[in-house]
Amino acid sequence: MTIATDRSISRAEICAIACAEAWRGDGEILASPMALVPSLGARLARETFEPDLLLSDGEASFVAGPWKLGGRPPATVEAWIPYRSVFDLVWSGRRHVMMGASQLDRFGNQNISCIGPFEKPTNQLLGVRGAPGNTANHATSYWVPRHSPRVFVERVDMVSGVGTDKDGGPFVDIRRVVTDLAVLDLRGPERSMRLVSVHPGVTVEDVQSATGFPLHVDDVVQSRLPTDTELRLMREVLDPKNLRDKEVAPA
Repeated sequence: MTIATDRSISRAEICAIACAEAWRGDGEILASPMALVPSLGARLARETFEPDLLLSDGEASFVAGPWKLGGRPPATVEAWIPYRSVFDLVWSGRRHVMMGASQLDRFGNQNISCIGPFEKPTNQLLGVRGAPGNTANHATSYWVPRHSPRVFVERVDMVSGVGTDKDGGPFVDIRRVVTDLAVLDLRGPERSMRLVSVHPGVTVEDVQSATGFPLHVDDVVQSRLPTDTELRLMREVLDPKNLRDKEVAPA
């Protein structure tokens, strides 16, 4: 693997690589990214080290081939996947979703429903949506484009996605938490949040100060840089309009 020598690698490109890595080793399952940078990561993984990943056109088909952000889905259709069949993939564990989070706590409990007391919240958000089923049935990762204590909280105001400290904890498979500062997982003591890597230019102290609870820190490395091939794919094929920088501000 030839690491890119371009020193102008952006923070968004580092994040896209970190998102792509979340699907490494998954094989032939449905990847469901929920945002621009995770979408870029999933498509990048599909075009490089994880060619068997399945990508949906968002309607009723699995599609194959390079897929530009903001562009039409590839014309090559691999299979029919009507809406009702998505639930078969969910229940059988053959899906890996990367969701967003308005709040996350040290055990990976996610909130996308409301801020403040449930009886009288200060802000109404999306609702729980598919988060409970996702976290109970198959691999789940999270994407947080703005790492801050407002997101990484001691205790979420409502549990939408299930964390590792709940009754279903042994079966909860939270793979990665990717942010604009770092990569984390749930392999700390008692399956708590652990800092895995920091992006170039970010320190462990930067991440901890932006987190509302103590992180487990052990052998933290720098997040992986893209290869020359990955950088070319991102810039020339998958995101030539540089939409990625709209989601992650340049460092």
